[in-house]
Amino acid sequence: MSTKLKIGNQLQGRWDALAARERRLLLLAASLVGGALLWWLAIGPALATLRLAQVQHSQLDAQLQQMQMLKAQAAALQSQPKLSPEDARRALDAVLKQTPPGTAQMVVLGDRASVTLKAMPADALAQWLMQARVNARSLPVEVRLVKSAAAPASQPGRVAWDGTVVLKMPAL
Repeated sequence: MSTKLKIGNQLQGRWDALAARERRLLLLAASLVGGALLWWLAIGPALATLRLAQVQHSQLDAQLQQMQMLKAQAAALQSQPKLSPEDARRALDAVLKQTPPGTAQMVVLGDRASVTLKAMPADALAQWLMQARVNARSLPVEVRLVKSAAAPASQPGRVAWDGTVVLKMPAL
């Protein structure tokens, strides 16, 4: 007789020796253990994934919209006609006039414009850089900024920057 058969016979004998109440309790315990294993290994992880799927889907939709907006911006920038260096300089001057007074001075040498900043508010700097890119089609090639010790007079407690920004102007 094989070992498996002997063990099976022994277990069957023990099972038969149990009272009906003990058999029901053992079946109930085995069902609980089986149900818990089924939950932990199959149902629980699937439900967690299902709960997170909606949040992840929303995040991916937001990323997709952002990428499509950036694509549209890039296409709009590429479709704009080329600017002459003089037109680019005039556009950059116009953008600089929109910054708070005394915060920026520009020097143009060839195809580079060096802008010195003094206590320029962070939001004004971001707006200026965006407009320099869009209106004057110039790109920053070198930026050296430090946090200014002087806060903007109109907005105490806000961050301001000192330093230089070198922009590459469009060539002919």
